[in-house]
This record gives sequence, C-alpha cells and structure tokens, in this order.
Amino acid sequence: MSRFLNVLRSWLMMTSIIVVGHSLQSFRDHTFLYENIYTGKPDLGEKAKTCILCAVNGLQARTFGVWTLLSSVVRCLCAIDIHNKTLYYITLWTFFIGMGHFLCISILGMLVGLRHLEAEPGSRQKKRN
Repeated sequence: MSRFLNVLRSWLMMTSIIVVGHSLQSFRDHTFLYENIYTGKPDLGEKAKTCILCAVNGLQARTFGVWTLLSSVVRCLCAIDIHNKTLYYITLWTFFIGMGHFLCISILGMLVGLRHLEAEPGSRQKKRN
C-alpha cells in the first residue's frame, strides 16, 4: 500500500474519533452547537441574537449528533478497509455533504487517495480469489 494511503487511513481514523466527540456532546447538551460550532453570528440586534441562540433546539442537536455519529462510523470503516471502493465513495460523500457546514481538507485528501488507490496493482483482488 502506498505511503499516502497509510497517511489517509490515519487521517480518516483521527477525524472519526473527533467526530464521535462532537456527536456525544450534541446528545449531552444542545447548547454546544451554537456555543462552539456555529459561532459565526452576524451583528444583529439583541432580539435577533436571542432568536439565533434559540434556533438550535434539542431535536436539531440530536439530528446533528446522529449525522456525525454515522459519518464517524463510515470514516472508521473506510480507514480499516480503504480498498473497498464502494465504502471509499460513500466516505468521500460524507465529506461532500458535510462541506455544506464545514469546509475541510479531507475532501482533497480523499480525492488524491482515490488516485493512489486506482494506481495500485490488483493485488487486493488476487488475495480475495
């Protein structure tokens, strides 16, 4: 396996562990979302600021928690079996979907990793047969 794929596996595992923490925090206290994640509040009147803080309720926090937990599991599984192309593409899509909220380097890493993955000889297929 190429060195880049090993680094990518480590990166995926690290992001998976971090995301589990965010997920658990979302279930524990919904104020975590607007205090630590959605901190970019525009300078609005005091009444509008209060409405933004109230907009993140328990249901939204749990929905965020479930999404992050699911993406964590998918990323962890991809780190374990990075040669599974279906799982690889699903993991890549977790980053694209998450990009709606957070822009991160993971998408670029997954795209470069896909190139390395396709460049490797079919040794993985021979082992399965």
